[in-house]
Amino acid sequence: MSQKTIFLAVILLFIYAGANAQWTPEDDTRRQNNAITTAVPFLTIAPDARAGAMGDAGVATSPDANSMAYNPAKYAFIDSKIGFSAAYSPWLRGLVNDINLAYVAGYLRLDDKQTVAMSLRYFSLGDITFTDNSGQVVGIFRPNEFAVDGTYSRKFSNTWSGAVAARFIFSDLTQGQNVQGVETKAGTSIAADIAAYHQRELNWRSVDEAEFAFGIAIQNIGRKISYSDATTEKDFIPTNLKFGPRLTIDLDDYNTLSFTIDVNKLLVPTQPIYWQDSVDVNGEAVIKKGMDPDVSVVSGMVQSWYDAPDGFKEEMSEFYFSVGAEYWYSKVFAVRTGFFYEDQYKGKRQYFTLGAGLRYNVFGLDFSYLIPLTQQNPLENTLRFTLIFDFDAFNNQ
Repeated sequence: MSQKTIFLAVILLFIYAGANAQWTPEDDTRRQNNAITTAVPFLTIAPDARAGAMGDAGVATSPDANSMAYNPAKYAFIDSKIGFSAAYSPWLRGLVNDINLAYVAGYLRLDDKQTVAMSLRYFSLGDITFTDNSGQVVGIFRPNEFAVDGTYSRKFSNTWSGAVAARFIFSDLTQGQNVQGVETKAGTSIAADIAAYHQRELNWRSVDEAEFAFGIAIQNIGRKISYSDATTEKDFIPTNLKFGPRLTIDLDDYNTLSFTIDVNKLLVPTQPIYWQDSVDVNGEAVIKKGMDPDVSVVSGMVQSWYDAPDGFKEEMSEFYFSVGAEYWYSKVFAVRTGFFYEDQYKGKRQYFTLGAGLRYNVFGLDFSYLIPLTQQNPLENTLRFTLIFDFDAFNNQ
């Protein structure tokens, strides 16, 4: 692929994302809110401040300690031999003040081609008061969820790498309490990621140095999750397709500028539209438009491409986008910004992000801030903080 072709591909993706961000359907009156919902949605939250400052983009950004959350194949191209990061974010501060997300990740480069990494993502829902059917207080509990990941990443060539990751998911939302007379339990699942990453240098006469990268990952391919033995109903986990490019330009010896885009689509069934007050011989609601969502995980991944009740137009609206930019001065200080767009009928998460980063010897610190486009948004004033520790730099010192 020529350098000109690569550059045009990047530009077209930026234009495509921008066009979708401004597109308004002409037939709003016949469409309705039909956001795709899954269990354990905390797995879709960008946990670190660097990606959080770039509109949650990360599938093709330069490799760092938090690559597990976006594209583990990037670890194969990481420069440092060993590193660690810890991130924290108060979540949904517009609603309550005790929900938070914590994330830790670490990696070890085995040789020039192989890297292993692990991470832990912990989500606390704060204190929740449980009551019985008569309204009497049963107790105050702290529901929580977590996921433990491990990955192996390997270079296939000087420009390509791939990775596989395994994940254990634990979701304890009810603390074993009876809900409407049904005994509940913590839900568990096992999932996997597969990912690929490509990066190469571009020889442009007008700049000192440039680099193009492209990443793709399918995340959370795993079994459904259930919160009770008394029912056969199980919920999909957020299997997600993520892909996108990055273009980095070294303006001179001190200034570097990067642009990146993430395109996402949940690979789980879209809820159909049912006929009101109509059931079949088995007592099940009759589907008016769309397809039956009660299918296997693999069937759900395939069906997710063509099951939207409103057809192709709604299917395209299920893609959501992250656009980000990052500026580095002397590889010490960074300024970042980004934009996240989700269709108004699929969740309407639309916000700008800002942030900064600092690298000094062994340590690094990142910060991000979220600015929603809609008023009274629960994501308003979301902050993320990340501390990065480079053991390689410590050993060199």
